[in-house]
Amino acid sequence: LMEYIDANMPRAIELLKESVNVNSGTLNIEGVKKVGAIYRRELEKAGMKTEWINMPDSIKRAGHLVASTPMANASADVNNKNAQKPKGKKLFLIGHLDTVFEPDMPPNPFTMINDSTATGQGANDMKGGDVVMIIALQALQAQGLLKDAAITAYFTGDEEHAGYPREVSRGDFIERAKKAEVALAFEGANGLRSVATARRGASGWKLEVNAKTGHSSGVFTNSAGYGAIYEAARIVNSFREQLSQEKYLTFNPGLFIGGSDMQYDDAKSFGSTIGKTNIIAPSAVVIGDLRFLTEEQKNKARAVMSNIVSNNNLTGARAKITFQDGIPSMAPTEGNDRILNIISGVTVDMGLGATVAGDPGSRGAGDISYIAAYVDCIDGMGASGRGAHAVGETIHLYELPFLIKRAALTMHRLTR
Repeated sequence: LMEYIDANMPRAIELLKESVNVNSGTLNIEGVKKVGAIYRRELEKAGMKTEWINMPDSIKRAGHLVASTPMANASADVNNKNAQKPKGKKLFLIGHLDTVFEPDMPPNPFTMINDSTATGQGANDMKGGDVVMIIALQALQAQGLLKDAAITAYFTGDEEHAGYPREVSRGDFIERAKKAEVALAFEGANGLRSVATARRGASGWKLEVNAKTGHSSGVFTNSAGYGAIYEAARIVNSFREQLSQEKYLTFNPGLFIGGSDMQYDDAKSFGSTIGKTNIIAPSAVVIGDLRFLTEEQKNKARAVMSNIVSNNNLTGARAKITFQDGIPSMAPTEGNDRILNIISGVTVDMGLGATVAGDPGSRGAGDISYIAAYVDCIDGMGASGRGAHAVGETIHLYELPFLIKRAALTMHRLTR
């Protein structure tokens, strides 16, 4: 395995370059499909059966690429009682084809910065991680080590901006994952000896405030009240006072709008207002996100926020808050820790030292979170670099051989 990976590193870099140079912003449907075709070609070289999962036109997304080993297909056939069983764990590998860089953004083709670092759109997040997975699978196939392994590799086409409803855009993804026992996601690595055993989830909230209006000379009086902007400011500041010190919990107001004549478009998250200073503002809207490590933490935070909104309202003001579920969290579990121990054994045997769990607060939500309730999960198995989601995103090519070897050995040990 190690020799194969070393010998094929030039080909791995070429595969990375080929896919990075195709714009595959989430909304660039043809670009996403083109990257899918590139990876499909390479996965079939690993002896895997591939298929494309189309999305309904209403979702406005390209779809997903799925590749499975013969054993994964056989073990998934519950009606075949004579089907051969895999020796080890059934694996579900996760990548994604899309990036945050749409065609109208500044181009950033694959470019070598020096002999060990390159830049390019999505080079790190996550085409580098996709290449780690694919070359590891090809290395296993070349040694005849996929014959008894049940592995499904799933590359979503809209990880950066998942289509709605999520029940449709992630329905097939979740159902296939439920048939596995261990999920390994190839989002960005934080060095050679760290992986994610937990990731925070993400959800949204919307605060709406209505109040008495009138001439500003009467503000703060019992007859005129305080207006909507003061009440919205009180509420948001109370969120900060009561919740901002809780570990792994964050909430960020992304839009705060109010005024004497306000219009807000929910679908576009866009608003406009007339702000006459001599009129007490009758309405205000605030929208934001809420990130959390466990469902319990999310629900407790929502309860505190709802209590702040409904109690101690300023004179003349009424407020309500609504919450929108987004991506669930990948909570830390004993099962995740057991997989971490296997990976740590790999890195120790490679001479790199023990692998540790990274800080969940350093990562946002990801596709693996949709299935964390059903299988043991590890994320951060992909490439390493800097500046993800920004122009000039880089990938550390000098770490790529070690990360591919770590991935291949981890898959090998899990499937024995």
